[in-house]
Amino acid sequence: MKISTKGRYGVLAMFDLALSGNEVPVSLKSIADRQSLSEHYLEQLFGPLRKAGLVRSVRGAQGGYLLARDPDSITVGDIVRVLEGPIAPVECVQPEAGGDEKQLARDCCGRPEVCPTRPVWEKLRDAMVEALDSVSLGDLVRQARERRPVPMYYI
Repeated sequence: MKISTKGRYGVLAMFDLALSGNEVPVSLKSIADRQSLSEHYLEQLFGPLRKAGLVRSVRGAQGGYLLARDPDSITVGDIVRVLEGPIAPVECVQPEAGGDEKQLARDCCGRPEVCPTRPVWEKLRDAMVEALDSVSLGDLVRQARERRPVPMYYI
């Protein structure tokens, strides 16, 4: 599975929302400006994120978007699944619609019980799921703050 710009930009935009503190709605224009992304492209991404319950929109002149849940409860995997679909390196280990990664949708070759390569793809899928689900937006915010020390001003 190759993560496209949808997944990468979606994670970056959600990180920006989490970094903003979730107290005041954030406009897509401000996210686009800060992250050097297309505002029009972000509009396309935020529809599915809203439908999935990861963000909520606030209408009006001071409107924008807020995280719908605590940043520690939203994983990178949650965002990638919404924007990219199931996490699977090959179709035969892709989960069934609405199922989890272990419930496989189909047997591509028609003989999964004797397929010599399927265990490799399952292992790769499981590692990808583990990696993406082990990092939350809260983790990303904490890491970013640790990397960027607050400047000291001396009088």
